[in-house]
Amino acid sequence: MKKRKGFIFDLDGVIVDTAKYHFLAWKKIANGLGIDFTLEHNELLKGVSRVRSLDIILELGKVEVSQEEKDKWLIQKNEDYLSYLVDMNETEILPGVMKVLKFLKANNQLIALGSASKNARPILEKTGVLSYFDAVVDGNDVVNAKPDPEVFVHAARLLNVTNEDSIVFEDSVAGVQAANIAKMMSIGIGEEKTLHEAEYIFKDFTEINSTFLELLINK
Repeated sequence: MKKRKGFIFDLDGVIVDTAKYHFLAWKKIANGLGIDFTLEHNELLKGVSRVRSLDIILELGKVEVSQEEKDKWLIQKNEDYLSYLVDMNETEILPGVMKVLKFLKANNQLIALGSASKNARPILEKTGVLSYFDAVVDGNDVVNAKPDPEVFVHAARLLNVTNEDSIVFEDSVAGVQAANIAKMMSIGIGEEKTLHEAEYIFKDFTEINSTFLELLINK
């Protein structure tokens, strides 16, 4: 019987590309505050909590507001974001992801989600992949945002595997750093110049083959 490892996936930019919806929702908030929010600015929000994301946007525009106003915009942002997700389906799953999930399931491996998103479960349901996950840890389950490793450590605990037997797929610098801090194997999905701290880096899941996955399982 093969050794069982814990494979932990981030959500946004790894399984699905909801970053575009986050961008549209944040841009609407920012524009309302007179802040010119660009795609480059949006990169600063990858893997970051909603509360911290708003703070970053306010810092960019050098805007100071009350906590009451912050709370109002946080609710508004989430409502706008959710409105974009209504029509999500399996076509939103990024290339190569299903092949990897199916291989891991067929080889009796453990799979978890480790995401800052508070909408992770409905997204997994809408895209038809929730059944692949043995555990889901999202922004509702943790206090500390990445690069704090809390979300991944919690996921490994739910899978009943050690940190050393956990493999994390991430597209953000903060996520890769969180995996490294937790002494988990970090696999970056994206650009090498951005994710150079990861142990392995692939442009997307289409570059990950069964030979590599077998290597991870038996390592």
